[in-house]
Amino acid sequence: MKKWLALLMATALLSGCVPTFQKNDEVVQDNNDNKDKSIIPSYQISDSYYRSVVPFRTSKTRGMVVSNLNSKYDIDEFETGLMRVANEHFSTDKYVFEEGQKLDKETVSKWLRRKYTASQLKELNIKEEDNIGLNPLNNEKGSIEQQNEKSPIYLAQVLEHDYLIKKDDKVKLGGIVIGLALNSVHYYQKEKYGATFEQDIPHDKLAAEGKKMAEEIIKRLRSNTEIGNVPITIALFEQKGKNSVIPGNFFAYAHANGGSASLGDWKAIDETYYLFPSSAAEKDHRDDVTSFMAFKDEVEKYFPNYNGVIGQAFYKNGQFIKLSIDIPIQLYGHAEIIAFTQYATSLVMDHFPDYVTVDVNINSINGAEALIVKNAGDKEPFVHIY
Repeated sequence: MKKWLALLMATALLSGCVPTFQKNDEVVQDNNDNKDKSIIPSYQISDSYYRSVVPFRTSKTRGMVVSNLNSKYDIDEFETGLMRVANEHFSTDKYVFEEGQKLDKETVSKWLRRKYTASQLKELNIKEEDNIGLNPLNNEKGSIEQQNEKSPIYLAQVLEHDYLIKKDDKVKLGGIVIGLALNSVHYYQKEKYGATFEQDIPHDKLAAEGKKMAEEIIKRLRSNTEIGNVPITIALFEQKGKNSVIPGNFFAYAHANGGSASLGDWKAIDETYYLFPSSAAEKDHRDDVTSFMAFKDEVEKYFPNYNGVIGQAFYKNGQFIKLSIDIPIQLYGHAEIIAFTQYATSLVMDHFPDYVTVDVNINSINGAEALIVKNAGDKEPFVHIY
C-alpha cells in the first residue's frame, strides 16, 4: 500500500497540479478508549486523491490482498478502483482516508472459507460459531469436477477502506467502503500437490453470489459495536485469471445509509481494461487500436525485428481515459536511450488524442530507463530519463 501511495504522489506531481499550502491540522483521533494525536497534512496532491492521517496506520488485514489475488494488476486495481467507488459517497474534500481498522485477518480468513457440514466441522475441529464462511458448501457428492463446477470458490478477498471525518479538532470514522474480489476462474486440484485445473465462472453467476454475500456482510458489520451507524458502501470486483496481463474491474456497488442493515439498489460501474493489441480491443474500440498500432509500427521501425510494444487501455463509461504502454528495449548506451526517448515522445504527441492520458515506460534488462507522461489536456509531456 505504501508503494501505491508513493506512486499516486509521483503521478500527481507529473500532472502539474499546484496545491495550496496551509498549516497541517493536528487532530485527536477517536479510537474507542484511545485518544491518539494525529496530523492531517495540508498538502493534497489532487482533488482526485484523499489525504491520510499521520502517522499512517496499516490495515489489520495487511498482506492478504497480495496473497489472495491472482496478479499484480488485480492487486493494484482492487485498491485504487475501490477509492474511485468511495468518491461516490465520500468526497475527497470532506473525508480523510485510512486503511481498514475494523476487520482483522482472523475474521476475514473465516469469511473466505467454505461453509462446513457438521461432519466437516468435527473432522477439522472447528467450532460451530466459527462456521461463517461465505463461500458455498461443498457436500462432497459426485466427482471432484462436479463438486467444483457446482460449488466453486467465488470470494477471493475482502478489502476494507475507512473514511474519517473532521469536526473541530477531532477526527472520527465517517464511513466504510468494502471491496469484494470475486473469481472469474476457480482453480482446484484433484489431489494434493497434483495438477491445477480451472473452472470458469460466468459473470452473471459470480455477480449474483457477490450480491448475496454483500447483504450478509452488511448485517455482520452492523452487529460490530465499533462500527456503529456510519454509512457503508460495498463494491464488487471481478478479478481476471492468473495469466492475464490486464486487471479485472469493479462492476457494481450498493450503499447503506447510516444505521441501515440492508443495502440500497445496486448501481452498475462501467469500467473496463483492454490489452492493446487484442481481438477484444479491436472489436470494441477499433479506432483507438488503429492509433496504437500506428505508434507501435513507428517504434518498431527504430528496432529491426522487434515487436514487443504492448498497451493497457482503461475505459470508463465507454470513454477512453488512459493508455499505459510498456516498451522493452535493448540499448547499450545512455546517448542511445536519450535519442530513443525523444523519438518515442514525439510519437506519443503525434498519435494519441488530446483527451487521453498516456504514459510510456521504457525498460531494459537493467530496469527502468525512461518515463514519458502526457496527461489529458496537456500541451507538453513530462519526460524523465533515469
